[in-house]
Amino acid sequence: MNAYLASVIENVKTKHANEPEFVQTVEEVLTSLEPVIDQHPEYEKVDLLNRMVEPERMFTFRVCWMADDGTWHTNTGWRCQFNGAIGPYKGGLRFQPNVYPGIIKFLGFEQTFKNSLTGLPIGGGKGGSDFDPAGKSDSEIMRFCQSFMQALYRYIGPDVDVPAGDMGVGAREIGYLYGEYRRLKGAFENGVLTGKGFSYGGSLIRPEATGYGAVYYLENVLKHEGEDIAGKTIACAGFGNVTWGICKKAAQLGAKVVTLSGPDGYIYDPDGVTTKEKIDYLVEMRSSGRNKVKDYADKFGVEFHPGEKPWGVKVDICMPSAMQNDVHMEQAKQIAANGVKYYIEVANMPTTNDALKFLMEQPGVIVAPSKAVNAGGVATSALEMAQNSERLVWTEEEVDKQLHQIMNTIYQMSVDAAEKYGLGYNLVAGANIAGFQRVADAMMAQGIF
Repeated sequence: MNAYLASVIENVKTKHANEPEFVQTVEEVLTSLEPVIDQHPEYEKVDLLNRMVEPERMFTFRVCWMADDGTWHTNTGWRCQFNGAIGPYKGGLRFQPNVYPGIIKFLGFEQTFKNSLTGLPIGGGKGGSDFDPAGKSDSEIMRFCQSFMQALYRYIGPDVDVPAGDMGVGAREIGYLYGEYRRLKGAFENGVLTGKGFSYGGSLIRPEATGYGAVYYLENVLKHEGEDIAGKTIACAGFGNVTWGICKKAAQLGAKVVTLSGPDGYIYDPDGVTTKEKIDYLVEMRSSGRNKVKDYADKFGVEFHPGEKPWGVKVDICMPSAMQNDVHMEQAKQIAANGVKYYIEVANMPTTNDALKFLMEQPGVIVAPSKAVNAGGVATSALEMAQNSERLVWTEEEVDKQLHQIMNTIYQMSVDAAEKYGLGYNLVAGANIAGFQRVADAMMAQGIF
């Protein structure tokens, strides 16, 4: 490996030894960049990579809130403004009990390259809290969100930092956060948050956008192989907005998602999540707060596998769409043994590095990385920002058309970048290189600081 690259990776491993998710994503991205670094000695001269792997700023704050029984609780909140070289920081807020600085940094680093791939003027950021929304009442979640925004509002704005939703933060939470921001600022700056309700500045198809975009990317991959999506079977994980969007768009195009998963296990529906009743039930499951995929099995009479993951099911396409590190080497070997040809990452870093490398080495298996595949969500968030700034509301057809074009462009950028550096049809390396190059060029052009 290039000596400069190796030294940066080793530096990150040493400095962030207690943040394994961050180390993992930095190592995966930087390893792909070797041919670029070899051809650009100016990057080493200004130590560009060590600058790029450190957030521009990251702050921590306490969040105090009162439960319905009158007891007070204190959680920790974070916001990481990772890189603003190509636009205002942009990235979601995640509310989950496992959130800690390493998760926020890993997501912010990934977000920087994902946002770059969209071609839109948005930098990378991420935030969240170790607050667990599960089992909380609406009023408790509202009070938490209001307290969270009281600490955050000074550091965000339409041209500074634009948060959005993520795991544990949906339209309800965004509404509470925005309401508090508006009261604190005394202004209707609806471009400060995305993922808003349509009644106060949200964009049509935003909830479905990540899933829709993933399917549009998949279509490009299939077209490259001379295949069509119609008739394909797909294994997904989770049952949130992303998987819901995949199910909707796949069904429209004649494919079927046959697995869903949750903390309690996974379901297998051989007929697919294809009918309106089934697709709408995912929304009901999500809003119930139960967080149990078994509910689907009980309602529709399909197989439920408690405590298991769906990656042993024989399908045409695997689209891990739930959470980071969901697919380890054991599951990767199952996927390969089942003859799965298309492994399309959708969740942020859903595959461990060793499992991803294993799958990429399997003859006939095509792997696409999440930072490219799931960029449709943030792309549509940027389209929401554009509508807010112009005081316009675009139709569903207009938003969907732009999303489709952006995903086609992301795919082609990844293909072109890999070919430019002699890597063949390597979508993982291509996405890393294409995303990196735009950020690097912007950082170099703006001077060393």
